[in-house]
Amino acid sequence: MIRRVLVATAALVAAVFSIGPVSDRLARRLMAAPRRLPEEAGMAVLLDRLGGEVVRLRSRDGIRLTGRWLAAEVADDGWQADPREAILLLHGYSGSVTPDLVELGPFLRRTAGVLGLDFRGHGGSDDAPTTFGLDEVEDVAGALAWLGERGVRRVALVGSSMGGITAIAATAVLGDGRLPAADLDPDAPVATVGAPRPRIVAVIADSASPELALVVGRRLGLRGGVRLAGQAFSRFPRIVGGDPRSTQPIAMVPMLEDVPLLLVHGGADRLIPRKAAAQLAAAAPQGTRHLVVAGAGHGEPHAKDPEAWEAAASDLLRTAFATARD
Repeated sequence: MIRRVLVATAALVAAVFSIGPVSDRLARRLMAAPRRLPEEAGMAVLLDRLGGEVVRLRSRDGIRLTGRWLAAEVADDGWQADPREAILLLHGYSGSVTPDLVELGPFLRRTAGVLGLDFRGHGGSDDAPTTFGLDEVEDVAGALAWLGERGVRRVALVGSSMGGITAIAATAVLGDGRLPAADLDPDAPVATVGAPRPRIVAVIADSASPELALVVGRRLGLRGGVRLAGQAFSRFPRIVGGDPRSTQPIAMVPMLEDVPLLLVHGGADRLIPRKAAAQLAAAAPQGTRHLVVAGAGHGEPHAKDPEAWEAAASDLLRTAFATARD
């Protein structure tokens, strides 16, 4: 009996002391997101067919980023695109922005020009840890500056999964642009005169989890995966200097007051259960629209029901742009 107790105690102690190393390994693995997806190799023709311009820019903290600019196309429904408006398209955790540009670019550019951005550590951008929105906010800030230098004054953010998480975080952290004092760099030279930063007029967040540990933990497919993911995120500050959970959607979405917001979730998303999707929608400001696409998995709402997705997105984007013009 005593031997069994000692063995059980030793096993428990070993498990406790192994949590740190396992969490560290998982944290570093999460920071090394796949730069490109295998299916991107077959999208070169489709991407070339879209045309546009490959662009280079820098994040606010100096990371070199790549993207593709698609000029607006004339819509056949009477909508008049304004060259001072743009849509910033933000991709998910794995791969570059190419799949999102191929899928959504032709639709979005009928409303405004589209800048598809490769986050740090993804696509053609420079290496840097993936931080699930924490540092990717700096990438958004760099993209907004790039757009501002080209005369764009109103921007909508559209993102899927980690891109949606980052879109929400960026709007809350950077501000929507109506309060210039909030966007000032206190260390900038007094004589520097830069282009005005565009105002964020709308946000579409597709398949955004309210909590990071939830979506990562459920993807692990392990019992206790959510707890393990939480332990991994607790290791991030030692490596990148901050905890991504501080900018996760459930903490940031209440701050998006007066910014039109569309949340989209898949009804069959195994990573974000309906209860979690409803939790995020309930935390969002009054007036937020929530579209649940039946039968859609994670990141699949547009592919599953493009008509419903595009109707909701078009209404939000065009109403927001038109209102901001006034």
